[in-house]
Amino acid sequence: MNFLYRLGKNLYVNLTNACCCDCIFCIRKFAEGINENESLWLRREPTVSEVKDAFEKRRDLNDICEIVFCGFGEPLERADDVVELIDYFYYKKVTLPLRPKIRIDTNGLVKLINPSFDIARLSKVDIISVSLNADDEGEYMRLTQPRFENAYKEMLNFVKEAKKFADIILTVVEILHPYRIDNCRKIAEDLGVAFRVRQ
Repeated sequence: MNFLYRLGKNLYVNLTNACCCDCIFCIRKFAEGINENESLWLRREPTVSEVKDAFEKRRDLNDICEIVFCGFGEPLERADDVVELIDYFYYKKVTLPLRPKIRIDTNGLVKLINPSFDIARLSKVDIISVSLNADDEGEYMRLTQPRFENAYKEMLNFVKEAKKFADIILTVVEILHPYRIDNCRKIAEDLGVAFRVRQ
């Protein structure tokens, strides 16, 4: 059951292995899973019903703090299904002791993946973690190798739109030169959102 997995006090939803980027630092290039979890490579993508059924059957949910859409792919490659599951978890969380927050970890390129998608449909999400990854377009294209030419601009546009209804965290990987990390921190400050350096 590698489409629902736990890390600490968070429950992760691994919906897809599809991704419109091919980041040079992606964990998928170096590992089969995360920590003690089984492989996060999916034999097939789970249906929404299968995710709901698996959630209902779990007995280890009383201490979870977050339900996170994040796995070995870009969750918003399945944006419509994510929205359906967000609605489901939004009402389910009130039955859990800690009322976990709902988070999406994304590259922020949903409008390039699915141009007709309305970002406001994510308004029940508490936190959206967006991979900034670089302080300018050239470095972004080199590191993330997206299949879209205008990906950097669109990722920043996503942040500007999504911050109207969710807490945003812009993230970068620690492999960046310190001056680039400082530049990225300034970008986050200018956008009025949080910032984090990740491994």
